[in-house]
Amino acid sequence: MSPLMKLSAITLDCAEPRVLAAFYQEVTGLEPHPRSDDDFASLRSGDGDGPIIGFQRVDGHRPPTWPEPAVPQQLHLCFDVADLDAAEARLLALGAGKPEWQPDEGRWRVLTDPAGHPFCIVVG
Repeated sequence: MSPLMKLSAITLDCAEPRVLAAFYQEVTGLEPHPRSDDDFASLRSGDGDGPIIGFQRVDGHRPPTWPEPAVPQQLHLCFDVADLDAAEARLLALGAGKPEWQPDEGRWRVLTDPAGHPFCIVVG
């Protein structure tokens, strides 16, 4: 049985699409889509296979306040890494944030992108 649907994109709301796309480009190695602009930017794999990650401008965007529920996280991305400490250090140097509360820091880390979206790094 073939799948009914194939995931083609994941899009995050933010205030500055190009800035957030540049962050994720640096950490994933994905390539910018040639039609990115100030209102929408996206990244894709070089071979075009797999979903794109999109970033769309939303006026008055309020970043998630994870783990506080005032502004829910809305969604989060998870990335496999070879070494948690090394990946965390690189991501923090690139502009990621690290919330004080970590649910299981020995197994995974919760970080936030420059727009405040939580994402996880997990030994994969």
